Amino acid sequence: MQASTSALECLIVTFDDSNAVSNSGLILPITLAERLGLRDLFDSHIDLEDRPGRANVGRKAMAIVASILAGGDCIDDTAILESPNAQVILGQIMPAPSTLGVFLRSFETSDIADVERVAALLLERAWLAGAGPGDEPLTIDVDSTICQVYGNKKEGAGFGYTKVRGYHPHLAAVGKTGDILGIVTREGNANTARGAGEFVTQVINNARAAGATGEITMRFDSGFYSRAVRDAASAGDVRICITTRMSKRLKGIISDIQEDAWTSIPYWLEGGADVAEVKYRAFARDRQDVRLIVGRTKPTPGSQLALFSDYDYHAFITDRQGETLFLEADHRAHAQIELVIKDLKGGSRWNHVPSRYMNANAVWLALVWLAIGAIAHNLARFTARIGAITETVITTPKLRRCYFQIAGHITRSARKVILHLEEHWHYKDKFLEALDRIRKFEIAIT
Repeated sequence: MQASTSALECLIVTFDDSNAVSNSGLILPITLAERLGLRDLFDSHIDLEDRPGRANVGRKAMAIVASILAGGDCIDDTAILESPNAQVILGQIMPAPSTLGVFLRSFETSDIADVERVAALLLERAWLAGAGPGDEPLTIDVDSTICQVYGNKKEGAGFGYTKVRGYHPHLAAVGKTGDILGIVTREGNANTARGAGEFVTQVINNARAAGATGEITMRFDSGFYSRAVRDAASAGDVRICITTRMSKRLKGIISDIQEDAWTSIPYWLEGGADVAEVKYRAFARDRQDVRLIVGRTKPTPGSQLALFSDYDYHAFITDRQGETLFLEADHRAHAQIELVIKDLKGGSRWNHVPSRYMNANAVWLALVWLAIGAIAHNLARFTARIGAITETVITTPKLRRCYFQIAGHITRSARKVILHLEEHWHYKDKFLEALDRIRKFEIAIT
């Protein structure tokens, strides 16, 4: 065999640079977390009493947030931030993975709500400082998802409508920015509608407490079609759009719509989509009709559905004012919450729940990981927005690749600590601008 003369083969690799540091871009979100007082929020709102992991709650929670932002998806992955130089970037000593495991397994039922309260207060501080909608209209998308697990001894995990073992949390996100407004961790076999009314009330309260003073609209899929959801939104003076279930009665109403009542809308298939509106009595014992907006699309040519159906129908009820075509297009935009869920699973580590301990405490580790993952997700979104990295929504994996996972080199001179980054890094100007904006970010913490 001929010996390789490739430059890569000749490259000598050694681990001997005591000043090198990976993930040095974490200085952006961690600096913002410091400005928002996130560590103090953990310390002041979570009390583990006399349980083993009670010491230094804020430091341990921030270690998990930093690990998630760096791409970690299990407790052992926190070890990548244990080096002395990484701790300079984080501004704290990084606990060992075993210490963080004890910490997470110390949580009980009431503590889960405390973590969710920290997330709500973080949102409030960021929004009141200018990262929120203020008095502008706010659209909130509500959905549920399955967080898959594999251990059959994890309490609360179960099989739901997807036939996948896992947990089934509710979540709500701002339609425009993807900020998480609330999560509720639930058993895997919980029906989507269970507890939905209470969750809607919680989300509305979170949004108002965070400084949203304008009109609020909430969008739901058919899993949330219930009187409880409608009444909770109405009590909070919130407008709704809810996809309806295709009942026999609804199918009859749709079939009675006259052909000239349909209005064509833009669609990739010419003449393939139309919209119509009728009045509809949504729930039994209702005294007033609501707007029922129905969209129809022709089946894709050549599909099986094309053999048996002229159109595929999608209907939703709403109490909003506005043109039918605008409301129909706006409700279809509810689908973008799937991108938020994708970002949570791929970017903030909701893709699985990282407990390897098959005991009664495993569920709390799982639930806390979900809640802290939502905090990390919001922190990443705030970093992009407050740092003016982009005018559009940027996902956590993109932030991680371009900003967080930069290799650096630390030097010390004349009582100064200097972080050296790659001179020709493509995003260096935006990085420095973001860091400057975050360091100048002012917030009055009470």
